[in-house]
Amino acid sequence: MTAPPHSGPLAGLKVVELGQLIAGPFAARILAEYGADVVKVETPGTGDPLRTWRKLHDGTSLWWRVQARNKRSITADLRVPEGQEIVRRLAAEADILIENFRPGTLEKWGLGFDALHALNRRLVMVRLSGYGQTGPYRERPGFGVIGEAMGGIRYTTGSPDRPPARTGVSIGDTLAAHYAVIGALMSVIHVVRNGGPGQVVDVALHESVFNCMESLVPEYGVYGEIRERSGGALPGIVPTDSYPCRDGFVLIAGNGDSIFRRLMRAIGRPDLADDPRLARNDGRAAQVELIDGAIADWTGGRSIDEVLALMNEAGVPAGRVYSVADIVADPHYRARDMIIETTLPDGTPMPVPGIAPKLSATPGVMRTLGPDLGEHTDEVLRGLGYSDDAVAELRRKGAV
Repeated sequence: MTAPPHSGPLAGLKVVELGQLIAGPFAARILAEYGADVVKVETPGTGDPLRTWRKLHDGTSLWWRVQARNKRSITADLRVPEGQEIVRRLAAEADILIENFRPGTLEKWGLGFDALHALNRRLVMVRLSGYGQTGPYRERPGFGVIGEAMGGIRYTTGSPDRPPARTGVSIGDTLAAHYAVIGALMSVIHVVRNGGPGQVVDVALHESVFNCMESLVPEYGVYGEIRERSGGALPGIVPTDSYPCRDGFVLIAGNGDSIFRRLMRAIGRPDLADDPRLARNDGRAAQVELIDGAIADWTGGRSIDEVLALMNEAGVPAGRVYSVADIVADPHYRARDMIIETTLPDGTPMPVPGIAPKLSATPGVMRTLGPDLGEHTDEVLRGLGYSDDAVAELRRKGAV
């Protein structure tokens, strides 16, 4: 698994990625951005299906180039003994192994946690699946969209008079990826700091969504309240919504007590600013129509720029609804290096997202875009002790 020296807080950390599509690969991408050496194992001939998702350039997904950045790609057929042996050799040297197969799949191939942990006591295995490694639903197939529905966010998203909406991105997979990283790093700290053994990090897509659902459960348990879809508002938190302007919509979040008073004075409603019934959020929540109506009446005759200028002057959080064109052109994104200019292999310019969070001493970096399929197979296998003849034989058999 020998690799070029990396910088960053995770330099020296070795990661094997057996996942595909979104959740597992995104978790590995985050680790790679902060210096981990990530070896991505793909199916010979086809590779990760994400390579052909959404917009393609010269036959490869633009999304892939970002999702697999900083990684090394090798091919190995996990259904055959030779491919399984490659994974065993990788796992024997690794700190973390990430997989998102259906529970039981790796065990069927002799690559379950018990088998790999016997080779490497330090190994942390991150397992992402729709429903987790236990429970009555464990064997069901599950994608992020199903996890979003089961986790509760789909039911609460959208307008009350329309079917439940989804966010425009795979938020369930993204949340699961971040929980996977948190669990992986906590487990590595346990190994390094406490001398403990490696362990399984069991991440379920629906639980990752459910864990972000705020006060949903206690409100139901105590009051029997089922939170419904509420459009652009955040139910029970007032005022925070989108409001019409002459040229579009603006978001205003005036839900802090002192912020609310500043907002009301800025829109010429000192009567509402000084109304004792509206001094706290619980009182404002009972008067949401009155407050939102006053704000909408004020914004409706102004442009977005006028509203934002007055809100900034008053110290009230407000913002426009950004499209990707707005994001790429925005000077604040540029100033914080959140848009990185790159070029594709044929020289085509391509902006990509920057890296978050920002670390002052050991920031994350983007070294390379996502690799071609199997680009690093020879390099990695030689590092595992395979001779050139042995690699050629694996290719002849179709194992890599």
